[in-house]
Amino acid sequence: MLSSYSTAFQRAASTRNATLLYRHVLPLFALGVLLAGCGGHLEEGHEGHEHGRYPATNPLIADTVIQRDYVCQIHSVQHIELRALEKGYLQDVLVDEGQQVKEGQLLFRIRPILYQAEVQRAQAEAEFAEIEFRNTKSLADSNVVSPNELAMAKARYDKAKAELSVAQAHLGFTEITAPFDGIVGRFHVRKGSLLDEGELLTELSDNSSMWVYFNVPEAEYLAYQKSALAGNGTKVKLQMANGEVFDQIGEITAIESDFNNTTGNIAFRATFANPQGLLRHGETGSILMDSRLKDVLLIPQKATFEVLDHRYVYVIDKDNVIHSTRITIGPELQHLFVVNEGLKKDDRILLEGLRKVKDSDSIAFELLPADSVVKHLDLYAE
Repeated sequence: MLSSYSTAFQRAASTRNATLLYRHVLPLFALGVLLAGCGGHLEEGHEGHEHGRYPATNPLIADTVIQRDYVCQIHSVQHIELRALEKGYLQDVLVDEGQQVKEGQLLFRIRPILYQAEVQRAQAEAEFAEIEFRNTKSLADSNVVSPNELAMAKARYDKAKAELSVAQAHLGFTEITAPFDGIVGRFHVRKGSLLDEGELLTELSDNSSMWVYFNVPEAEYLAYQKSALAGNGTKVKLQMANGEVFDQIGEITAIESDFNNTTGNIAFRATFANPQGLLRHGETGSILMDSRLKDVLLIPQKATFEVLDHRYVYVIDKDNVIHSTRITIGPELQHLFVVNEGLKKDDRILLEGLRKVKDSDSIAFELLPADSVVKHLDLYAE
């Protein structure tokens, strides 16, 4: 009986221990396995971080052409103000705003009644003086009057003719004609307006060719002059306000004589043909001018990163340890930066995986030829 009770007690204890083992030991075991798995995964990732083969390259030394852009103002080759040359009422407006006109075409007419009367009066006085001069000359030929009296008659006749010419000029000023082919601007007066001498009527623009003005910094001016002396072209392009490039090529035709002491810039002028009349006086845009760079250091943009507005690359030393190195970049090309300071042509820089490493990491890498990387930058996009 006692033996049976002892056996039953042992079985119960065994069952109870198994239950405790299930409830407490197994969960701890599972947690240990989980932690071990995580640790193994992290360690494996760290090993990949340390010893993964990252692509790297060298800076490329090359000649290149960059395109600089400059904000510009577009002006007509001829853009003038048309003003009244005489006082009076504006009798006729013979054109419309924005109309294309021809040289010599009548645009405005000021009421000419007063000036016509002045011409008639001056004409009558001139005719009277002419008759007087002829009579005096006839008498002088017969020695009836002195030569001095003949000279006085001649002077009065010349004066009358001059006054007639002045009156005719004033009458002519009542008609305002186009001095050249162009486009009429906005009217500042209307028919019937009382005009003062010199009052603005409208503007006239010759848009057959356009002058485009833009400012260039001193350093770029010197580079341009050096390029021009070397026989390189002076062609430029015009990017309009809508982002499209104008279909005509321009040429730099003038450079201002002095630099602006405040801005350090000098004004350039480019001339563009405007056969379709697309460009108008007062437009804005950007001049696109090619600039040739010789033996510059080029690196992929994707090999750089920014920290507090400064740009860096990872340089790989002889022990395969990376170091973040600050660089100074110049012009920006498609996928490329021109490096002014911070790198040498033999430096090895990390091309990809910049977010997966940190300063002073030791890495394994594959050094790719610089020219091959530049040719296939699109394929190396992350």
